[in-house]
Amino acid sequence: MPDRIRLPSLSVFIRGVGIELRMTRSDVIAAIATPPGRGGIGVVRVSGRNLQSLALKVIGFVPEPRRASLTRFRDGNGRVIDQGIALYFPAPQSYTGEEVLELQGHGGPAVMNLLLVSCLSAGARLAQPGEFTLRAFLNNKLDLAQAESVADLIDASTEEAARCAIRSLQGEFSNAIHVSVQALTDLRMLVEASFDFSEEEIEFISGRELEVRLEHIRHQLEQVLSSARQGSLLREGIWIALVGQPNVGKSSLLNRLAGEEVAIVTEIPGTTRDVIRQVIEIEGVPLHLLDTAGLRETEDAIEKMGMARTRSTIDKASIVLLLVDSRVGITPEDRAILASLPPGLRLIVVHNKTDLLESAPNSNISTATATTDIWVSAKTGAGIGLLQQRLLEMIGWQPSAGEGVFMARQRHLSALTAAQTHLEAACALANSMDQVELLAEELRLAQLALSSITGEFSADDLLGKIFSSFCIGK
Repeated sequence: MPDRIRLPSLSVFIRGVGIELRMTRSDVIAAIATPPGRGGIGVVRVSGRNLQSLALKVIGFVPEPRRASLTRFRDGNGRVIDQGIALYFPAPQSYTGEEVLELQGHGGPAVMNLLLVSCLSAGARLAQPGEFTLRAFLNNKLDLAQAESVADLIDASTEEAARCAIRSLQGEFSNAIHVSVQALTDLRMLVEASFDFSEEEIEFISGRELEVRLEHIRHQLEQVLSSARQGSLLREGIWIALVGQPNVGKSSLLNRLAGEEVAIVTEIPGTTRDVIRQVIEIEGVPLHLLDTAGLRETEDAIEKMGMARTRSTIDKASIVLLLVDSRVGITPEDRAILASLPPGLRLIVVHNKTDLLESAPNSNISTATATTDIWVSAKTGAGIGLLQQRLLEMIGWQPSAGEGVFMARQRHLSALTAAQTHLEAACALANSMDQVELLAEELRLAQLALSSITGEFSADDLLGKIFSSFCIGK
């Protein structure tokens, strides 16, 4: 019986050969590009310069560019460790813009580990998270917004979010930004020429034309910002806390919205002791539901801990659904809960258990302090559709946006908002044309804010933060 092959420890291997994990562009990097665990296929990706030497050591030849080659993979001692497909992409026609070698073998963790170690022993080092995409960015294969959309596409939790991410990856978001940046660049040249040659009797741009151009750019940015906000909702979702007294049907409503039984439902008050988290999807928008412990006076120590977590959860939520028993209406205890909510928090009072009412609910009753009141039955599903639509309206989701939405992150929204602020300041200065230098500075700052989205101007620490959030094989 042949000896069992011992799997080298990657950490020991790396320390043993003294590899220093730094993002050095001259290094050859390697990583497992497929998710951990067992699967039919696993992929080890290698990128860098002069991969011929590594290919000869691992597979014994250099594959023909962009053609699949069936081959055996070998370790540093020449022993066969797997059989699979090798694909070679010469620079710059590859994902990273460098030479890329992809080795597709059987997707077991042991086999993948052996194949990765073979690549490391052949001269590669282990890639850091996001380093393949970072190199693609540095080699102008994609801009920063497109690079971020790679991670967003992988992380997309709904089909609509995935469609949105692929639009950004294809450059729709970046193209919209480039249009505004180019318009600002053209305008800056004219404005700066006005004070550079102020002693000459030359009018490079009239005050009226300047106002028209600024208004046009501002309108463009408003459209981009509106679409970006929709994309941000698809990426981030919204956090919604279900609160109320015990036994008003919070867990039943969670189960109804989730479409499955994720929380225990009993007639015993105080069943929910901890916060239960569940992600649901409405029209492609991810909603993070937080079912909390009922709020009431109690001597139960564990229940008190649950209520403390409820109050902490409320502070983190963007919307609160306050559930009340529609047979009883708003009680003094419910009003006490309302009074304890943070000011300005978006709120829907959900009158539950309408199936137990002897007559139709009185929809004219209002809590006055609530944004809206909705009557539902978590048991039968009555009124749930209206609740879902009201939630989408409250977060600002616009289904009609459709194909125009692209993925956006909070930093994109901040940059767009900053650019808009500088444009508004420029519009105010354009009325008189007496402060041309200040006007030019506002235009420059607006352009700078927009350029940070695509990475034309980005601090090194921002790049590090963005790419470190990627998985290692990307």
